[in-house]
Amino acid sequence: MSKFDAKTFNGEAFGKYVERIPKLKRNELLKSGVLRANSEIRSAFSSQSGTAYATLPMFGLLDGEPVNYDGGTDITATGTTTYERSVVVVGRAKAWTERDFSEDITGGVKFMDNVAQQVSRYWDDINQGILLSILKGIFSMTGAKNLEFVNNHTLNITSLTGDAALAGPTTLNSAIQKASGDAKSRFTLAIMHSAVATNLENLNLLQYLKYTDANGVQRDLQLATWNGRTVLIDDSMPVEEVEGEDGYTTYTTYVLGNGAFDYEDIGARVPFEMARDPKTNGGMDTLYSRQRLCFAPYGISYTKASQASLSPTNAELENGANWSLVHDGNSVAANRKYIDHKAIPIARIISRG
Repeated sequence: MSKFDAKTFNGEAFGKYVERIPKLKRNELLKSGVLRANSEIRSAFSSQSGTAYATLPMFGLLDGEPVNYDGGTDITATGTTTYERSVVVVGRAKAWTERDFSEDITGGVKFMDNVAQQVSRYWDDINQGILLSILKGIFSMTGAKNLEFVNNHTLNITSLTGDAALAGPTTLNSAIQKASGDAKSRFTLAIMHSAVATNLENLNLLQYLKYTDANGVQRDLQLATWNGRTVLIDDSMPVEEVEGEDGYTTYTTYVLGNGAFDYEDIGARVPFEMARDPKTNGGMDTLYSRQRLCFAPYGISYTKASQASLSPTNAELENGANWSLVHDGNSVAANRKYIDHKAIPIARIISRG
């Protein structure tokens, strides 16, 4: 199929074609284990028509102290705590209109390949933006228990002087130990700004993965490792200018681990479709694209406390009031049991480079 025409456009075939286009950011997140499929989330949204928000049970671990087994002490029993975790579907849509699209844009290149690659990359960037908004939101949470997560999963070295304020040999290890203690091995991926990556390169702390091409020449890939963790370099990572007499720039690096996010592509009824307007501008074709995804951070619940419609905007995802550590749902806040924040494989490093 080479014509960009509403009569010959097959939305289902186009959607499958788009999915075959390599998506660097999502693929690396999947390979690192950061994104994990969750059948309960998929079931919750596929079995209830129109559902955009769901609360799922999350089972706690065994706890309690054992009694002395001495033949005279009664054995006491305790139960496990069931927590409540709420998740939300994020819907996004976009359309592109072109005049004589197939000739002017593809320049003779087959429509399916050229356009599918552009759509795939577009949604790759949009979805990373959604993930960054969620990360900003969960690190904006307030309340005593929520702040245990925020404070312990943040390593801010910007107040230090000289090179100590820059990411260095011990920064990553210190950050993940602070966040999860002896479970720090769960962290598998760091996403950082190129300024941070360049500083680490200058210290010979980044090791770039290599491959051998068809001619037997070894080349560097654009993927690196830092202390054994995969590194994604992306300048969309948060950057903030701190004003003052000694103004400086801060960079946020996110460190994520196995199962940091449950991820499901919930799907839209019509993900792709074409519309033809034969009159305007001598004839125009419009490609419509829709998606509904669920990114659910492990151990953190979306409260929907401040959301205006059935799908949250990026600004609403960034609102700390919409997030809370998973708890047992006790109506008396003071009596709630919360998940142990150390079980959440999400951390951030704030540095000057």
